[in-house]
Amino acid sequence: MTNTLIDHQAVARPVVDFGVAAGDYATHRLGHPEETYRRLAALGVGHPGQGLADLGTGTGAAARVFAAAGARVVGVDPSSALLAEAARLAATDGLAVTWRQGVAEATGLPSGAFDAVTVAQAWHWFDRPRAAAEARRLLRPAGVLALFYLDWLPLRGSIVEQTLALVQRHRTEPMPAATAIGHHGVYPELPGDLTDAGFTDLELFGFDLTQIYGHAGWLGRMRASAGVATMPLAAQTAFAVDLRALLAGYPDPTPIPHRVFGLVGRAPR
Repeated sequence: MTNTLIDHQAVARPVVDFGVAAGDYATHRLGHPEETYRRLAALGVGHPGQGLADLGTGTGAAARVFAAAGARVVGVDPSSALLAEAARLAATDGLAVTWRQGVAEATGLPSGAFDAVTVAQAWHWFDRPRAAAEARRLLRPAGVLALFYLDWLPLRGSIVEQTLALVQRHRTEPMPAATAIGHHGVYPELPGDLTDAGFTDLELFGFDLTQIYGHAGWLGRMRASAGVATMPLAAQTAFAVDLRALLAGYPDPTPIPHRVFGLVGRAPR
């Protein structure tokens, strides 16, 4: 199988450049559980032969799942470093995916060429009205737009809450505005985004789960988060020291509570 990387000239600078943590991003973000993809498939997303554009694809975690299911996938991301990791991982798995450097608001892809557009873990980084309009442009009539998230839950007294307190302690400047979501895994603004863009027949789904991280994995996962990736290097080093000290009081590996949120809408027929 081959992977194709296409450069798109109109690439904007991302709010946060996750390319600086591409290795951790590829290794330590565990990705969505199989149940997420089962529910998406039941809603018409990721079927064999389906033309699918995955926007904000990162290292292609979702794109590779859809490609393995038989969809014809194009993964779009502004970061060349993340796309290089995506191509490497897809090649390792023997998957054919086209990777395109570009932004979700102006992909440069042809109009009406896709049965589905997906966005995993990235919608809040976009100019949402423009991204919704672009998704609508890319889709065939009755095509599907799917937005889905997997978020850790900062339950009171949990390792997540304590880890995020360390992030705040070591930051020297405020978090990027797009990261200030504070949602506990629920996104009430997303249905309005789709409705305003003309999508109909909206369906929501969600569920809680536990993901298991080793101590090294949790540290790597945090290095691949916006709060840590945007710290100066010295602050990242100090954060890592404190997080290792915190983790010493927990079993290795340790359970981390998460929540999945999904939303699907359909373009007009």
